Amino acid sequence: MVLWVLAGIALLIAFAALALARRLSRKLEALTQSYWELRYDYTRLRSQMSRLDPGEAEAEAAPPPAPREQVAFVPLSSMKKKNG
Repeated sequence: MVLWVLAGIALLIAFAALALARRLSRKLEALTQSYWELRYDYTRLRSQMSRLDPGEAEAEAAPPPAPREQVAFVPLSSMKKKNG
């Protein structure tokens, strides 16, 4: 009899956990959808602003990265020791 009660309690806990997981899944899906809509609207508004005032958009643009140190190509054959 005790085993049946434990099995019933375990079943109830499993159903509660399943319901909670589904609810959290729906909330996460709604939050993800809201995030992408907000990102889309932000990008659209930013492009509209850059069309209205192109000088300001260029001023806000990040400066190009500094050029890296250039490394010359050295063929391995020139590094071989010459036996003579």
